Amino acid sequence: MDERDRIIEAARELFAKYGFKKTTMDEIAGKSRKGKSTLYYYFKSKEEILKAIVDIEAEELKSKLELALKESNSPQQKLKNYIITRMKAMKALSNLYVAFKDEYLEMYDFINQVRKDYDDYEIGVFENILKNGINEGIFDVKDVYLTAYVMAMATKGIEYKFATSNDWEIEKNVETLVNILFNGIAER
Repeated sequence: MDERDRIIEAARELFAKYGFKKTTMDEIAGKSRKGKSTLYYYFKSKEEILKAIVDIEAEELKSKLELALKESNSPQQKLKNYIITRMKAMKALSNLYVAFKDEYLEMYDFINQVRKDYDDYEIGVFENILKNGINEGIFDVKDVYLTAYVMAMATKGIEYKFATSNDWEIEKNVETLVNILFNGIAER
């Protein structure tokens, strides 16, 4: 691990524990066992360190999600595995989750860009799952983009509760969400 990576890892731990706003460059320097001048050699600001962390965590998240999709055969299973993996990964990647939900961070353009890129990525994943299901004769979807968008928003809706609770049953709740998405709520 090089010096830059040590700084990132120290900041990652501190941001996860105390939050971005409360963590200082002095604390990052102390945790990484580097002088502040070394921090500023690699990063112009605390915000730049956060950007590096969020970029790393976003790639980690996408890698986990791609693996979950590859391990699934049916469109239904892809959707279920995607959502479960997403929830568990977001909880584990606390800095990314904080960046996604913390309104204070909206003042940083890179956070808004990460959020937008991830929203676009997620909607694209849902679109692909839906298109595969349509091609296989499993789904009957009139507006693929709108349905994918709604699915992404529904997933975000249950994200906060899961990320902030230790006893929330993710599989049960995702099963309910997937059941509603596939079968609706109307009596047949």
